[in-house]
Amino acid sequence: METLANLESFVRSAESGGFSAAARGLKLTPAAVSRNVAMLERNLGIRLFHRSTRNLTLTEEGERFLRAIRTNLDDLQAAIADVSAQRDEPSGVLKVSMSPTLGIGFVMPLLPDFLKRFPLIRPEWHFENRQVDLIGEGFDAAIGGGFELLPGMVSRSLARLHLIAVASPSYMEGRVSPSDPVELANMDGIVLRRDRTGRIPVRMLRNSAGEEKPAHLRERIVVNDPAAMRQAALLGLGVTILSAPVAQPLLTSGKLVRLLPDWYVDAGPVSIYYASRTLLPAKTRVFVDFIAEAFRQGRLTESFAGVLG
Repeated sequence: METLANLESFVRSAESGGFSAAARGLKLTPAAVSRNVAMLERNLGIRLFHRSTRNLTLTEEGERFLRAIRTNLDDLQAAIADVSAQRDEPSGVLKVSMSPTLGIGFVMPLLPDFLKRFPLIRPEWHFENRQVDLIGEGFDAAIGGGFELLPGMVSRSLARLHLIAVASPSYMEGRVSPSDPVELANMDGIVLRRDRTGRIPVRMLRNSAGEEKPAHLRERIVVNDPAAMRQAALLGLGVTILSAPVAQPLLTSGKLVRLLPDWYVDAGPVSIYYASRTLLPAKTRVFVDFIAEAFRQGRLTESFAGVLG
C-alpha cells in the first residue's frame, strides 16, 4: 500500500509542473517530494515523469495514473480533514494575496472579527495588483477578479463587480454631463494601462435594457494603478471609470459625481481562490468560509454593484 505522502507528492508535482512548486504547497523540501515520487515509481515499477533540468512532464503511464487516483485521493483527504477538524483548532500563518483597494478597503475591516473567532491564526497578507501562483509561491488563498484558473486552483464567487464613470464637480463645472456613452470621447480620460499586457482596455458599458456601448475615453492621463485613477479624478483632471465600491463613498461625500447613472461596466466576479485539494488546512478552510459568509450576509455584495436601485 502506497503512503499518502508518496501519492500526494506525485499529484501536486503533476499539478504544479515541478517538485519545487509542489514542495512549497506541501510544506516539504523539494528533495523530499522528489524522493517520495521516486519511491512511488519504484514501487509501481513504472516511470511517472519525464525529467529534465528545466521541465517535469507526465509520461503516458503517469497521465493514466493521475486520472485514476486524483478523485480517490481527494476523497481520502476529505475524510482525514473531517476527522482532524473535530480536534484541531485552526492555527498557523495564513498567507493571502489581494489588491490594495479590495484588501485594505473591504477585507481588512473584517479582520478583527476573524481573529476574535480564530486567535491562533496569524495573517500574512500581501497587497498587490497581480495574479499570484498559489501553489508555486506558497499562498493559502487569493482574493480578486479575472484570475486565470491555473491547475490546482478552484474559485468561489463572492460578488459581481461593476465599474462606473465618475468625475469631480470641479471638472464638470461648465461642462454638459454626457447622456450617452459615446459622448465620453469628448472628455479628458484618466485611463489604466495594464502592467501584464501593456494594453489600455476599452470598457463596455451596459444599461438595464441590455444595451452595450464602448466607453472610448480620450487618453489624457495614463496610469497603471486604480488608486492613481481615483486620485487624478479627485484632482479634477478628467473622467475615469472606477469600481462601484471604491467610488460610492466619494459619491456620497460629494467629492465625485457619477456620469451616465443608467450605465455600468460588468467586470465579472470577485472570487476567493485556493488550492483544489480537498484536504485544506483548517486555517484556509475557515478563512474561505468566513469571507464567503461576510459577503453573503453583509452589504458587501450590494456595494459592488453599479445598478441604481
